[in-house]
Amino acid sequence: MRPCLQEMADEQMQQLRSQATELLLREEWQQSLQVYTQFIDLCRDEISGAHENSDPDHIFKLHKSLCLALSNRAEARSRMRDFTEALRDCDEALKIESTHFKTLICKGKILLALNRYSSALDCFKTASLDQQDNGNLEKINGYLEKCKKLELQSRTGAFDLSNWILNGFQGKSPELAEYIGPVQIKKSELSGRGLFATKNIDTGTFLVVTKAIATERGILSGQDLAENMQLVMWKNFVEKVTELTTKCQRTRQFVTTLSKGEIEDSLEIPDVSLFRPEAEENVHDNEKLDIGNILSILDVNSLVENSVSANILGKNCGYYGVGLWLLASYINHSCNPNARRLHFGDYIMVHASRDIRAGEEITFAYFDVLSPLDQRKEMLETWGFCCNCKRCKFEEAMKYEQEMQEIEMGLESGIDVGSAIFRLEGAMRRCMVRGKEKGYLRASIWAAYSEAYGSERVTKRWGSQIPTMEVVVDSVAEAVGSDGRILKVVVEGLKKRGGRAMEMEMERAMKLGRGLYGKVGRKQAMKCLLELNIH
Repeated sequence: MRPCLQEMADEQMQQLRSQATELLLREEWQQSLQVYTQFIDLCRDEISGAHENSDPDHIFKLHKSLCLALSNRAEARSRMRDFTEALRDCDEALKIESTHFKTLICKGKILLALNRYSSALDCFKTASLDQQDNGNLEKINGYLEKCKKLELQSRTGAFDLSNWILNGFQGKSPELAEYIGPVQIKKSELSGRGLFATKNIDTGTFLVVTKAIATERGILSGQDLAENMQLVMWKNFVEKVTELTTKCQRTRQFVTTLSKGEIEDSLEIPDVSLFRPEAEENVHDNEKLDIGNILSILDVNSLVENSVSANILGKNCGYYGVGLWLLASYINHSCNPNARRLHFGDYIMVHASRDIRAGEEITFAYFDVLSPLDQRKEMLETWGFCCNCKRCKFEEAMKYEQEMQEIEMGLESGIDVGSAIFRLEGAMRRCMVRGKEKGYLRASIWAAYSEAYGSERVTKRWGSQIPTMEVVVDSVAEAVGSDGRILKVVVEGLKKRGGRAMEMEMERAMKLGRGLYGKVGRKQAMKCLLELNIH
């Protein structure tokens, strides 16, 4: 290139570099990306047009400029959550200079955002070897510790929120890792595909911890305003998911595995490893998701945060929220569920609400299962499906027993709850109802049991003619898992106890607490949550 042309090219590149840097500093990501792209294209042209007589220093400077520009464009792309292209820019920059400090930090942060903790750790370790940047050593050490902590959580499923809970949920929320426990996706007898345990699981053990693809939240007030606001929130939520599936191939790949509400027998059963952060992208996946498909997927798979099977901790506890959590979307409803979910920021923490056997399907309650069969059927109509769980089949057979019908009608008309319980317990003895089936029927009139154990008048009048609170609580919890209302009866009973009896009740309360909240921390933290549950 002639000297005058070279000077013109250099001047143009300098102008583009200055403009792009200014836009980046002003956090105008889209505009800075466009200008950096112009600079990168021009820089590549300069390098490819060089010949063997070109000034080596000039070529070296061009490569340095290209490396920095790719790093800065990666930063802009990552801020726009276009992580796939941002990583490509980082990798190209690192081909030019394998220890480029800024690029290593940028790539590490992107990998961290993608929950690829081990790979992120490698980037930060390499960056920490740069002795020329001691001013950033504290920041790098922070990233290293964070990666190590999250990698351990991701590998073990051991999450400890104790300090945050004991501090009254004040301050910065603890960071969580993505975690997939002993589960697999299989064909379900309940509905289409489901999530199944691959080994025996204790109450409170975490099964899945994952961040939402997208969420939308707001505070609802007034019936009309609430309905209008929910429509606005839903529209915003759909737009978020649409944008993310357009930008990110990996997100699109995940979302396309979900049901659109059609007959699921023909749907592929994905391997659960697909959802692990380190899984490879399917580069051959070019399926388009139009707005109709997205609406169908969200209608079937999105979860609300005020669900009866969920608890909410932290700053979003006063909000109505809707979100899409991928692996949790495979969990079907059952009226004898064995799992609950804890909403924590944008994360969902799915845990066993009672002991689960290997091979058992993991299920949620989509609505209140501490209610009679007919009421559950009404609620099922709003969801648009029938429940064929063991409990519903058993209660369907029992509803034709004359005494069962009379008990339900009596409760509706306001008969004494002690009398209703006495009659139900007698009917179960005569019909030789055993084991979990007792828990099913007791769960159906739980409101009566709860009222009875909270009333000195009822317990004094009926005494030993009705079962003890401990017997009923254990059978209902075994049948439908932990529930805040069951736990409340136990915790309130603790106040009336003393000595050995109190110790046994505390252990029962702690197990119910683990079923309700999961194994979120130390014993003292769980006691704090138990106190919150009764207020």
